[in-house]
Amino acid sequence: MNCIRCLVEGRVQGVFFRAATKQEADRLGIAGHAVNLPDGRVEVVARGTEDALGRLRRFLHEGPPQASVTAVSCAPWHADSVRDGFRTG
Repeated sequence: MNCIRCLVEGRVQGVFFRAATKQEADRLGIAGHAVNLPDGRVEVVARGTEDALGRLRRFLHEGPPQASVTAVSCAPWHADSVRDGFRTG
């Protein structure tokens, strides 16, 4: 399993971005979390197969219809820090 941490910028808070990300992660069998950051970004930490993470990354660039994503930056992350399941917080 691989693990990544992505920071998503734009209009991504208050537009169901985290809920939509959880739905997509659950569909792809990805563990991790999506949380709002104080600076307006959303942090997504995800653990899964390379294929599933690639699909999630593509989703993060678009988000739900209400969102307006302007940038996504992802980097490898520590897989042992991720619990099973996907949560929002």
